[in-house]
Amino acid sequence: MKYLPVFLNVQDAPCLVIGGGDIAQRKVHSILRAGAHVTVLSPDLSPGLQALLHQNKIIWQKALFTVEALKGFKLVISATNQRKVNEFVAASAMSLGIPVNVVDCPDLCSFIFPALIDRSPIILAISTGGASPILARVLRSRLESLIPNRYGRLAGLAERARERVKKAIPEATHRRRFWEETLQGGLQDLILNGQDQQAEREFDRLLDVACKPSSANSAKTTGFVSLVGAGPGDPELLTLKALRILQEADVIVHDRLVSDGILRLGRTDAERIDVGKAMSRHTLPQEQINRLMVSLARKGQRVVRLKGGDPFIFGRGGEEIETLMEEGIPFQIVPGITAAIGCAAYAGIPLTHRDYAQSVSFVTGHSREGLGCQIDWKPFVNTQQTLVIYMGLQAFPAIRDSLIREGADPHRPAAIIEEGTTSSQRVVVGSLESLYEKATAAGIKSPALIIIGEVVRLHSKLTWFGSSKVHESMESTEL
Repeated sequence: MKYLPVFLNVQDAPCLVIGGGDIAQRKVHSILRAGAHVTVLSPDLSPGLQALLHQNKIIWQKALFTVEALKGFKLVISATNQRKVNEFVAASAMSLGIPVNVVDCPDLCSFIFPALIDRSPIILAISTGGASPILARVLRSRLESLIPNRYGRLAGLAERARERVKKAIPEATHRRRFWEETLQGGLQDLILNGQDQQAEREFDRLLDVACKPSSANSAKTTGFVSLVGAGPGDPELLTLKALRILQEADVIVHDRLVSDGILRLGRTDAERIDVGKAMSRHTLPQEQINRLMVSLARKGQRVVRLKGGDPFIFGRGGEEIETLMEEGIPFQIVPGITAAIGCAAYAGIPLTHRDYAQSVSFVTGHSREGLGCQIDWKPFVNTQQTLVIYMGLQAFPAIRDSLIREGADPHRPAAIIEEGTTSSQRVVVGSLESLYEKATAAGIKSPALIIIGEVVRLHSKLTWFGSSKVHESMESTEL
């Protein structure tokens, strides 16, 4: 280990930055955020530093560097573009025992600046020991996406309650177990969702339970359920929040449409339960899925209910959270990219376009009553509107006939997208009248999404994704 990682307390400490350019400005901002009193020594100041000076955030000494300038400072940063000046600053500071950093010259430094992830009071520092600051920043950007901004609030809650917990749970081993279970459970999710007051109440409840005799505390506390949208298929279309929650789950209850690539993103030791439903085949009825989530949560598990697309777009998410609310199970909802948005984009079909469509409608191809027969199709005949049909492959002949009967043009452009956003994506285009036959001839199977509207004309022009798709051009008579 080339450097000893430490965190310096410069709160209210006098710090000197030598240099008045953009690099110096960045360092000034860093130590100002740490609460330092900053003096800049330079003949000139960048516009940014001038702004800080006018805001009384820094002191400016308009002069060249001398050894006497170091008197009284606790930390020194040299950010000039002159090697000899930097060497002089470094040697002078080290002779006086003052920590010194020379920007981009690790050989002259007694300390270096790491790449930081600031979730105050949580601070993460990443360093390559000066070997490659760019690589450190790359690593920081990757970790940034995994550590939500509100983690600092979780640390703040723990800090405020630390003494109270210490008095309530004197035994160190029990206290450590309490913190481990509390900070990783539903309390964390409440904080990260911005539900601070609920989190405070939940913390009080957990502490009260932990202080009861072991006989009364034998049952595990209630877990937490996250309804998470897995998106249309491509694992990289998961939201950052969905990825984090998936990696924290004890149990993943997933649908048939969730890809193996997404499931592999969860913890390797997490239990995976397939409750997926396909047409005429239910692995578990909906009511049993609802009861399963309640049962798992009551065992203290962190449950992810992982649903293809978005939980609230034909995903029965509403039905599931009704049960959770009735049973008093804490939960959160993490939206996902719904199939219409993702599949249309990957097929090069904009759902709205000022020349073709000013609105878009989503409908389902089947319901509890049957294969879409209960839908009034007349409002969807509008030629300035795009119609997207979920789960409509089997019902499409009936849907097609209903639309044409209500006045839709049989030659209206239409497309069907199979396994959209994945490497197996296939797209067939045709007309409202011919699409089903073309899709059947191509062997298209569910999951498939149907798009009807003038925007389909743009598919051949805007296609960009993949090489494995079927591309059936529309006959000129249909245009």
